[in-house]
Amino acid sequence: MREKLSLMYKLGEGSEKDVCNPEKVRTSLLRRQEVITNILLRLPAKSLVICTSVCKSWGSMIKNSSFIQAHLTINFNNLHGTHRLLLHGVSCRSYSSGFGHYQSIHGLVEEVYSLHYDNHVFDEYCKLGFQSPVADGKIYNECFRVVGICNGLVFLADDLMRLGYNFIIWNPSIRKLVTLPKPGLRFQTVGGYNACHGFAFDAITNDYKVVRLVEDQRGCMVDSEDTANQTFVEVYSLAAGSWSDPRFVDPQCKLNIGSPQAFVNGALHWDACNLTSSSCRYFILAFDVSSELFREMMMPKSLDLDLRRVLTLQLSVSGDGKSLALFMTKEEGSFLDIWVMTEYSVQESWTKLITLRPQGPVESLLRALCFRKSGEVVLEISHGRYRGEKARIELYSLDLASGQLKALGISRYHYYTMDTYEESIVLLDRNDAVSC
Repeated sequence: MREKLSLMYKLGEGSEKDVCNPEKVRTSLLRRQEVITNILLRLPAKSLVICTSVCKSWGSMIKNSSFIQAHLTINFNNLHGTHRLLLHGVSCRSYSSGFGHYQSIHGLVEEVYSLHYDNHVFDEYCKLGFQSPVADGKIYNECFRVVGICNGLVFLADDLMRLGYNFIIWNPSIRKLVTLPKPGLRFQTVGGYNACHGFAFDAITNDYKVVRLVEDQRGCMVDSEDTANQTFVEVYSLAAGSWSDPRFVDPQCKLNIGSPQAFVNGALHWDACNLTSSSCRYFILAFDVSSELFREMMMPKSLDLDLRRVLTLQLSVSGDGKSLALFMTKEEGSFLDIWVMTEYSVQESWTKLITLRPQGPVESLLRALCFRKSGEVVLEISHGRYRGEKARIELYSLDLASGQLKALGISRYHYYTMDTYEESIVLLDRNDAVSC
């Protein structure tokens, strides 16, 4: 035992004669462990996965939830000064994009997930391998939709065209995923419905949550009159591994299927509308992830004047990551307005940054994808026939100050999503996470 203690102490900075002093040995071992921990915390996710096999003590430490959270905090502060964007691109034989957020994909040709440096060159960092755990006969769509990205986790939903029940939380950095159980509200249980989804982190309980909004189109969920088109919510907790019981959404609203989420300030946000017999009012439906309560936030006042137009509204996180942005387009991409809420939750702070219009007779502005770290916005622009399979959809970066567009050199896909990505080792401690 003395020889073992002597060897371990030499790995610290003590002398052989101090071995007989248990307190000094203990202090040295703690200092050594602290040094090892600090080194490991600064390693990238892939290196940490390898380190779990070095020895049992390292494996136990790295898979500990406290270590995972500490590594996430250091990574969030961007120790290495690199920012990346995750691109999901899909090419197919037949593609069309309709009103709202409707996307039609038939005859899948190629699907790719790739990370790109968020720099001037926009060069590719790496491609991400993804092997779906869902059998071909049990998936409703030809590919998944990236709903949201949070702390290195990517939430995938089988809801691009048809509303399926396959949901996956995927960490591409460590190649692990968790498949969610089927939700309670399904066609078999409630009949016809619309749905949209969100994914977020609850910082109070250190939990990841999937939020599912379901609009009952047939009034099958409540045994009373005039219940059609009422909206319900059910929440999946990764920590609990289960869905909550459904409950009414308050305030009630009409859903926009496939509406992109915006997660900021501890809340998920979707565009929504309140329909009456004589009017339609756009607003933002906000869901506090910790309290699980809803609230209304106001759109820009000028939208009240645009109710006769056929508009597609899309919320996003603002360039500084502290508030909301709004992308507003008209059907067929005839214009694009970009708004930013400069002071979170204050309607009067909505500011229009720019209005874009197509620069040629065969060009259509399709969608804005996201803000970049520089404050520029990534756009889809179609060259050629808008709905045809031969249409070329290319990605551009828009400088909001100058209005200049720069091609990013990506034009081989029909369907795109893009969002900020920071690697992590979240899911490494879960027994139900499978390799992919």
